[in-house]
Amino acid sequence: MSLILLLYILVNIAVLLMYVWDKHKAKADKWRTRESTLLIGALLGPWGAVAGMQLARHKTQKTKFKLVYVFLLIHIVLIVWLLVH
Repeated sequence: MSLILLLYILVNIAVLLMYVWDKHKAKADKWRTRESTLLIGALLGPWGAVAGMQLARHKTQKTKFKLVYVFLLIHIVLIVWLLVH
């Protein structure tokens, strides 16, 4: 179980860095990460995505990125379910 938790934490850190890096590239007017890639990252690591969106103030106004909060809710429900069972 601890290996799974470690991997989950690392995925969320990677997603956080992905959002912050994309914001950095946006400010520098450079090549950007696809929105679909950011959303897939959010599906796998929503804690990191939410943190990245808030810290970097990135993609917070785009409607499709409201999905990130749905992904987070799904992860919370799954985590609670795993802890109970």
